[in-house]
Amino acid sequence: MNICIIGTGYVGLVTGACLAEFGLNLICVDNDQEKIDQLKRGQISIHEPGLEDLVRKNMKEGRLSFSTSIREGVVSSLVIFIAVGTPSKEDGSADLTAVEEVAKEIARNMNGYKVVVVKSTVPVGTCRRLKQLIRDHQSEPIPFDIVSNPEFQREGSAIEDFMRPDRVTIGAESEQAIAIMKDIYSALYLIETPFVIASLETAEMIKYAANTFLATKITFINEIANLCEMVGADVHHVARAMGLDGRIGKKFLHPGPGFGGSCFPKDTRALSRIARDRGYVFKLLESVIEVNEEQKQRMVRKITEKVGDLRGKTIGVLGLSFKPNTNDVRESSSIAIIQGLLKMGAKVKAYDPAAMEEARAILPELEFGKDAYDVARGSDALVLATEWNQFRRLDLQRVKDLLKSPIFIDLRNVYDPDQMRRMGFIYSGVGR
Repeated sequence: MNICIIGTGYVGLVTGACLAEFGLNLICVDNDQEKIDQLKRGQISIHEPGLEDLVRKNMKEGRLSFSTSIREGVVSSLVIFIAVGTPSKEDGSADLTAVEEVAKEIARNMNGYKVVVVKSTVPVGTCRRLKQLIRDHQSEPIPFDIVSNPEFQREGSAIEDFMRPDRVTIGAESEQAIAIMKDIYSALYLIETPFVIASLETAEMIKYAANTFLATKITFINEIANLCEMVGADVHHVARAMGLDGRIGKKFLHPGPGFGGSCFPKDTRALSRIARDRGYVFKLLESVIEVNEEQKQRMVRKITEKVGDLRGKTIGVLGLSFKPNTNDVRESSSIAIIQGLLKMGAKVKAYDPAAMEEARAILPELEFGKDAYDVARGSDALVLATEWNQFRRLDLQRVKDLLKSPIFIDLRNVYDPDQMRRMGFIYSGVGR
């Protein structure tokens, strides 16, 4: 089966490489000539563990190719995946410009029956609208089906999530399209992956419901952490006890500086907007959005409580990406915190294993260190903002000796508070 993926970002490139690994023939299309040229050389700009090796392997074996021509991809393929971005507009709604333009191009280039699969995260009702949009832009009536197949890939573990997913969601109205989608994912039957077959609208809602619930869970434990600080409790033990309850589960109960990335902030805003557009106020979700933004500013205040007046002070920051194992700084809490520190007159020196170039584009005034110890050298405080593995086992005595003041603000609760204080650090975690 020949498949076309339109869009070579995180979702599109991972989907293409993994489906090629399943033995399917893939052509990945993007309108960015430079990106396509890089991919043809086996180079990727995305920091995603294992992805470059998977791309090169499947290119070498002839199952994966790249092009800037949508026509080439559509004409040669039975199934076309749309995997382009849907960023937030100012009002919080999803910007569907790229998705709609791709749908029009698919319509103009259809040469026979196609299955058009929407992999991008889109508001409920989008697939049905795209179906009409494609009909309106066909040069002649050609049969096709549209499918909603939302992705649930976590940056940093996207390949594992694709190869061993919790579930595969297929929203469709055609039995033929469902059968084709099941054939595409047939390798997952061997590991007994659950398949959820639903309507277009239900599949679209599943994606938003899952992401916004996880965002809510993170926000809840952050609120508990803030209260723990006020009453003298330890959120680490609270979260562990909560997680042992089978009805709750331990995942996403890790307090910190708030959620970020390309999905949770965008999807919470979009679902809230979807609700408002239909006359419903999603109060819980609007609170999640508000609390998450406030959490980032609370972290700035936590730093100032330990350091004092920030004017002329140098604050070292470890971690710039929104989570480990990615170079994605979109909606990163670390970036928001640094911006807050700079506004208060601090100088910031930072290090991240993968995201320094991306951060430099947003914050050119930042000074960058060559490693964690270079950042600590001469700083008035050290802030651990992203829990990369290499920050979990720092030589703490060396860090303390390099700091101007032994202030360590651990926004990811990586280190034991009692041990840090015994070593002479002025230590602050989140909710501890």
